[in-house]
Order: sequence, then structure tokens, then C-alpha cells
Amino acid sequence: MTHVHIALWGVLPYLVLATLIAGTAWRYRYDRFGFTTRSSQLHEARLLRIGGPLFHYALFLVVGGHVMGLLVPEALTERLRVSEHLYHLTALTIGGLAGLAAVAGLAILLHRRLRVPAVRAATSRSDRLVYPLLAVVLLAGLLATASSVTNPYDYRLGVSVWFRSLFALDPDVGAMARAPFAYQLHALLGMALFALWPFSRLVHAFTAPLGYIFRPYVVYRSRGRGRPAGARQLEYRWATRPYPRRTPAGRAPGKPSGGSHRDASPP
Repeated sequence: MTHVHIALWGVLPYLVLATLIAGTAWRYRYDRFGFTTRSSQLHEARLLRIGGPLFHYALFLVVGGHVMGLLVPEALTERLRVSEHLYHLTALTIGGLAGLAAVAGLAILLHRRLRVPAVRAATSRSDRLVYPLLAVVLLAGLLATASSVTNPYDYRLGVSVWFRSLFALDPDVGAMARAPFAYQLHALLGMALFALWPFSRLVHAFTAPLGYIFRPYVVYRSRGRGRPAGARQLEYRWATRPYPRRTPAGRAPGKPSGGSHRDASPP
């Protein structure tokens, strides 16, 4: 274990975490209304309807697979009587399909951003860095998944142990230093993505409208249906009633200039 390993797997993760937290707090303080995806749906919607849901839903599965693989220890799956062969087969199948779907969705979005002039003109500088980095992260993850077919390396005894040790503030640098290059590359690219997260459009993930799932239904009522005919007719008369015109003196037309209404002669 060298000083480079200590810097990469013992110091760098905490620097990335500090950048993520401090950068998000800074962005919320000075650019609160910038927590947005900068949607370009008005410029083009056909490809977005295909690539957007495909990429996001597949990415949810990819993130869920990483949470299960990194945070759930092997001893727990053994207690649940899940065999090692079944676990890896499920992770390889679902993780591989989810990764391919995420790459396909991202490819559609990249094609849309490059081929549609209005969308290409709306691309920011951070987008030019985030999109290639996100693509490389996904491809590196697929490479690590594919390498597990021929390589007997068990990442739950190496990468997962290192990841959980970070939360105990006692990083197991050796566990990550012994990991294959594909896993190390995927981890380094992932940390670069999280360091860039607060300063790009990816920050909109922190403002996901989860409250819509639990809020009560909003009841909409029609203006003319479900009410008596007399009420609808009265409302129509009130809405179409003309406003009285005013004379330069400030009184309505037809009103006598002096005396009371009783003294005024009928028209």
C-alpha cells in the first residue's frame, strides 16, 4: 500500500464529500432558483419522450443496485438463505440490463442535444463536461459488470468493505487497492461526478417533487356543470353586465346634475 493508494482511497473520498455538501449549500444560498434541469422540451419533444424516461428509470435501478451491493453485507444475504450464485446471477442480469438501458437513454439524449440546433444552442459549459463524464461512468460500470463473468473477484469482499469503512471514518485502503482496475476506474469516475454534481444540472436531483406522492388529491370543479340553471344564468348575466360609463365630471351618464333622484324628471 503506497501513498498514492492512501490519497486515492483514504483522503479523496472525504474531499469529494466535503465538495458535494459545501457546493450544494453554496448553490442553494446563491442560486436557489437554479436548481432546475433547464428543460429543453419546447425545442424538441419526440426524442425527449423516449430518452428521458428510459434514462431516468434505468438510472433508478442502477442506483438501487449500487445501494444493495455496497451497503448490504454478504453475511446478511447468507442469513436470508440467498446463495452466492443466485445473488451474482441476479446482480449481473438486472444490473447489466439496467446499465444498457441507461446507456441507450443517454445516447438518445446526446443525439438529440447534438442534432437539434435549438437544444445544442441551449447547452451550457457544465453540460459539455457532465454528459461525457456521465457516459464514461456508465460504460466503466458496464465494464466492471462484464468483467465479473470471467474474473472470480467478489466485490462485496473488497469494494463494498472499503465503501462501508468510509462511514466508520476508518477507510480500509487495502481492500480497494487490491480491487481490479475496472472497479477502481469506476470508483474514481464516480467520485469525479459527485464532485461536479453541485455545479451542474445534476443538482436538480435534490429537489425531486417527492411530496406529490403523499399530498391529497386536488378536486377540480367545472364552472357550469353541477349547479342549478338559475345560478348559471345569474352568473352569466353578472359576467356579461357592461360597466357604467363615466362622464368627465365623475358621474354616470343619465344622472341629473343637481337635486335628488326624486326631484329628477323621468326620462
